[in-house]
Amino acid sequence: MGLDVNERIIIPDENGEEHLFETLFTFEVDETNKSYVAVIPVEQSDAEQVDVYAFRYEVGEDNEDDLTLFEIESDEEWEIVEEMLHTIAEEDDLK
Repeated sequence: MGLDVNERIIIPDENGEEHLFETLFTFEVDETNKSYVAVIPVEQSDAEQVDVYAFRYEVGEDNEDDLTLFEIESDEEWEIVEEMLHTIAEEDDLK
C-alpha cells in the first residue's frame, strides 16, 4: 500500500517548512475509491491529546516509495473521512 503504521514521513507546510509525522493508520474509502492516511506530529506522539491530520494519498505505479499527499478539499469527502476516523478511534478505545 505504500505506508506502514508508525512509519515517519516529512510533510511540508504552506510555508515550505518540513514537519515530521508518524502514520497512525491508512484506510480505503469505497465511496470515493481513494486511499487516505491519518498522521500525528511526532512531537505529540507521547501526548495524551494529539492533533490528527488526514490526507488523501496516491502511490506511484512503478515505485511504492513514490508517495503523493493531497489535502482533502471537498466537504463531502471530508465528512466521509471524518466518519472513518471516528469509527477507527472508537474501535481502538474498545481494545
